[in-house]
Amino acid sequence: MGLISGIFALLFGGGRNVVRETAEVFRENAEAGADRSAVLKQQAVAQFGAEFQIPQRGAFDRFMDGLNRLPRPALALGTLGLFIAAMVDPLWFAARMQGIALVPEPLWWLLGVVVSFYFGARHQAKVQDLQREISAIMLRTPMVIENLQALERLQDSGIGAADPGTDAALADAVSHPDDNRALEDWRRGRRA
Repeated sequence: MGLISGIFALLFGGGRNVVRETAEVFRENAEAGADRSAVLKQQAVAQFGAEFQIPQRGAFDRFMDGLNRLPRPALALGTLGLFIAAMVDPLWFAARMQGIALVPEPLWWLLGVVVSFYFGARHQAKVQDLQREISAIMLRTPMVIENLQALERLQDSGIGAADPGTDAALADAVSHPDDNRALEDWRRGRRA
């Protein structure tokens, strides 16, 4: 009895389980793995929640966000308004354009710089996207040309496109079709 209790004390004594610890070297403890997985998922959900949480912003921040969204629609609607004004009251429009003609050239340059910096980043991104699309289209161009040429060869245009030409057997087959028994039975049934 003393030998067996000594072996059990060696294997499982002192708050340790040598068998379990040895097995965990070769195979993950399923319970501990599930705990780690649950903690990882909780942390990921907490991180996503923090990313999508809208911070409380003051009135000034909300005002500035609204102000940043105004220039593009204001320029587009203003340009349309100029066209409408020119059609509705040409004299009023001409007077305003005379005023614009008096704006000094350095002020026009300054306006160009401001507008370029404001819209430049967006324009650059759009131009790069356009260049990517153009290069992709250019890579597909030979295939499209081949497809169009194949379609042109298949297209039956003009009178005599189905002309059998000098093939006498084909011309005879076209002008004297084979007997169709089902069609003949149907015709006889209609005559009766």
